[in-house]
Amino acid sequence: MKLYYDFHIHSCLSLCAEDDMTPANVAGMASLAQLDTFALTDHQSSKNCPACAFHAGEYGLLFVPGMELCTREEVHVLCLFAETDDALAFTGYVGERLLVHPPAEKRALWRQTIMLPGDVPQGEEPLWLGSAADIGIYETARLVREAGGLAIPAHIDRPSSSLLANLGLYDPGMGFSLCEVTAGCDVKRLLAEHPDVRGLRFIRGSDAHELASIADRRYYLEVEERTPQAVLRALTQT
Repeated sequence: MKLYYDFHIHSCLSLCAEDDMTPANVAGMASLAQLDTFALTDHQSSKNCPACAFHAGEYGLLFVPGMELCTREEVHVLCLFAETDDALAFTGYVGERLLVHPPAEKRALWRQTIMLPGDVPQGEEPLWLGSAADIGIYETARLVREAGGLAIPAHIDRPSSSLLANLGLYDPGMGFSLCEVTAGCDVKRLLAEHPDVRGLRFIRGSDAHELASIADRRYYLEVEERTPQAVLRALTQT
């Protein structure tokens, strides 16, 4: 079956997302955009995935839990999981490896809201999710796979926080099979400029930090069944 998707969306847990990017609003906008499936990929955390999964279910949408990992090299990598518990366990692993810990008096200066179903604030994340994690790019794909997920280098065509911008190349030894490009990426030009990525497959994502940026019904995936497990299998084969 064909599922229209957006696998790169942030919520109010991400420092750079708008305040109205609550789990219920994200799910509602994904429904208005006529998506079939979407992922929540906050920076360094999956703690808003349980609430988002609840609201996705209310709209009849297939939810894929995830996060956007920032590696030691400050390369952004989407980490998608079939199970929310696996995503939360990996969140704990990442949280223990965040490299920057601002003093307690600075915590009031940022908003990283963890939400319960119904968009009830549970509290603020005390760790600074803007920090890179002490996880290297050469170990990321393996670690995410062992945690039950799939790692996808994010927006590799961007001039910052991307694999090609930060490292200048893709090495097959990194272990990725799939990468994300932005909606406006000219893939032919990208391949001409970076022939080292010719062995990778591509998906597109919105990287939405505001509700209006969530992708409409443009990108689709062929899956064998309507489950997160089937989504990950299909992405692996894309």
